[in-house]
Amino acid sequence: MAAKISVLGSTGSIGTQTLDVARMHGLKVTALTANHNIELLEKQAREFHPIMVSVSDLGAAAQLKIALSDTDIDVFCGEEGIIRAAVEETSDTVVNAIVGVAGLLPTVAAVRAGKNIALANKETLVAGGSIVMREVKEKGIKLYPVDSEHSAIFQCLQGCPPDSLDKIILTASGGTFFGKTRKDLENVSVNQALKHPNWSMGAKITIDSSTMMNKGLEVIEASWLFGCSDDQIEVLIHRESIIHSMIRLKDNAVIAQLGVPDMRIPIQYALTYPNRLPSPAAALDFSEITSMSFYKPDTETFSCLSICRDALRRGGLYPTVANAANEVAVELFLNEKIRFLDIADIVGNAVASFDTDIKDPCLEDILETDKETRLKIRQNF
Repeated sequence: MAAKISVLGSTGSIGTQTLDVARMHGLKVTALTANHNIELLEKQAREFHPIMVSVSDLGAAAQLKIALSDTDIDVFCGEEGIIRAAVEETSDTVVNAIVGVAGLLPTVAAVRAGKNIALANKETLVAGGSIVMREVKEKGIKLYPVDSEHSAIFQCLQGCPPDSLDKIILTASGGTFFGKTRKDLENVSVNQALKHPNWSMGAKITIDSSTMMNKGLEVIEASWLFGCSDDQIEVLIHRESIIHSMIRLKDNAVIAQLGVPDMRIPIQYALTYPNRLPSPAAALDFSEITSMSFYKPDTETFSCLSICRDALRRGGLYPTVANAANEVAVELFLNEKIRFLDIADIVGNAVASFDTDIKDPCLEDILETDKETRLKIRQNF
């Protein structure tokens, strides 16, 4: 069980819910990082009194330093500050709730510093899975998944004999536009795409959910976490978000993890494993469940899922390209520079046009490919 934690991305959805868990169970918070929300970060710092905090830029850091001048909390900024938080000497576990591939370097730094990882940043494994998982094994540290689907799989596997897993079944809400056709989606607005039916999340992950890119990234992440090939991972639309994922064993028994759609359940399990403690989340009331529905995903309308599977099968740097292209495309959509359907087209074209024979990329290969992919796409907009 974690005793002292660093929280990267503490003012976001996952970060604030992590602090709910820390508050309830008396976990010591040693470091906090955020982008620009210095008002909330100051409030968190005064409550949890970490050793250090970090924000994205010098201007925000200067404001925060003044705001916290009556404390002994150190203030840092930029990538250096995030890395400092990731390797903070007194922490034993790093909660990585940073959005996007920006979470990769802090994860690597934390692993190399011998910290256990509670990982909510799926892009870490999408882009750098081979490096991260190898170094986790070499260091002998623990990496616990925080995504609700991967936490569910991790929970379902507890007590299962080695080599008994036949298939992972990742459930998906279907996002905002489940059941819509491409024609229906030609002119959807940013506000429409940001209305998720079940979960309260940040803008980027909500858009990823609406395009099904989020589930594609989760397929890649699951392959690294659980050592599975693409054909061992099934995706199933489950609109109610009650079953968070399932496993099918070789004897065809199926084990599922159920709960209310509240991220504090998987966050807490990652921080308190293997203990099961009282949760700030509500209990699931089966008497209120009238039905549960399941559907196969529409990969023609929501092609990001198929694109990610293709990238996974190709391996090497292809998942890095898919992720980088998506991050830029989502940013362009949120800024109303492209249409909703253009997101999948941009990601698909980036993967299709990429060509490399590098099968086992190093960290520099990943970072350079990520940078080049972003520049190439931005040149067209």
